[in-house]
Amino acid sequence: MRQIIIDTETTGLEPAKGHRVIEIGCVELVNRKLTGNEFHQYINPEREVEEEAIEIHGITNEFLLDKPIFSDILSEFLEFIKGAELIAHNAKFDVGFINHEIKLVSKKNHPLDKYVTVFDTLALARKKFPGQRNSLDAVCKRYKIDLSGRELHGALLDAQLLAEAYLRMTGGQGSLFAEQDLVISDATKTSNSFTKAASINQTPTKIIHANEIELIAHDELLKKIKKTQHSK
Repeated sequence: MRQIIIDTETTGLEPAKGHRVIEIGCVELVNRKLTGNEFHQYINPEREVEEEAIEIHGITNEFLLDKPIFSDILSEFLEFIKGAELIAHNAKFDVGFINHEIKLVSKKNHPLDKYVTVFDTLALARKKFPGQRNSLDAVCKRYKIDLSGRELHGALLDAQLLAEAYLRMTGGQGSLFAEQDLVISDATKTSNSFTKAASINQTPTKIIHANEIELIAHDELLKKIKKTQHSK
């Protein structure tokens, strides 16, 4: 079972208002274990980053000037995620922004659901902890995941944290992560994630939402995988 944990950083909250993706971070899980394969790219958004966003993620306009534009990294990104289950916290935000970028490259391009299925960990957290705060920070604190090295958020760092949170929410163990898997690079420390609270005003993306039936099926699949691993 191949899964890609993804997070993005953006110039603002709404692609409908011209906001763009400036960072994508992905980590790979195979059979619930980190493989060390990652996709991480800063992107020139061809517009200015809002000051409010910079205050949170620390990614400046000057830093992005020499970075590739989205069309330059699209093929490599799609090749990395193709055929996997894409896992995101508030998938509507990340998937919505990436689909917007894909269409800006060419209206003939297919959206992400042509390449992957999508699982939303925010929906999972809300089901497990109704009525509580379920941001990535809140989930990490609930599961005692170390956030001490997180001076600022960043797409790759947040993807790494989400991978651990996802494993713990679905019955995984912290020992599945070696310490080096969560080492925070200097580049990662200088980036942060913009608040992902706004709705996406665009054509709805086909996302596999974590409703009750799907969560039960997902849990059953994880149980089968665990039994297989224990029997080896």
